[in-house]
Amino acid sequence: MADSLLELQDRLQHRFADVTLLSRALTHRSFSSTHYERLEFLGDSVLGLAISDLVYSRLGALPEGDLSRVRANLVKQDTLCALAMDLGLAGVLKLGEGELRSGGQKRPSILADALEAVIGAVYLDAGFASAQALVHRLFNAVEINPQMDAIGKDAKTELQEWLQGRKMKLPQYKVVGTIGAAHKQSFDVECEIPELRLAERGIGGSRRAAEQAAASAMLHTLKSRTHSEPT
Repeated sequence: MADSLLELQDRLQHRFADVTLLSRALTHRSFSSTHYERLEFLGDSVLGLAISDLVYSRLGALPEGDLSRVRANLVKQDTLCALAMDLGLAGVLKLGEGELRSGGQKRPSILADALEAVIGAVYLDAGFASAQALVHRLFNAVEINPQMDAIGKDAKTELQEWLQGRKMKLPQYKVVGTIGAAHKQSFDVECEIPELRLAERGIGGSRRAAEQAAASAMLHTLKSRTHSEPT
């Protein structure tokens, strides 16, 4: 495993001062109680800021809604999974036997989450500039243009655009519970819009999937309210 971590650091172009951070970023909760989820939480925010800066620097003339759409497409699960596969994360993930048997090392949600955890690990190891540089290297070969996937928006993106179109703040997501054993765990996530005093819940096999389910439930509520309002 040590040689694999050295090779991964070469691919990342970052040599860790504290390699235990990288090891933790590759550890799924089914393998150990010391796993990547807290690093993933941190990496998600670091990635969001780094990508926002990247999109703004390249497409800064676009209106806010279009910038948000492009950013959402860059940080969506499919994109992150592809980048994780290119990095070879599937071969160095530490998974419990149940996850291994079910093909967890190739599961898009796990690979996307692990990539965010690696970004979070780099941030803790060397600061934002190093993490941002990694994000730029990762996305160097990804085409970034104003026409990126305007069709088939996911629920979180659609909800964000619905709120932004009404000059409202973005929704808040938080994990309110987990269900099941570690290797078959589901997440219960709440999506809250404080301005409207609304909250909806969603359940999914990963935090990301649960957030999408919660956003979808919120969209249904908002659209139902809109349709029921008198004209």
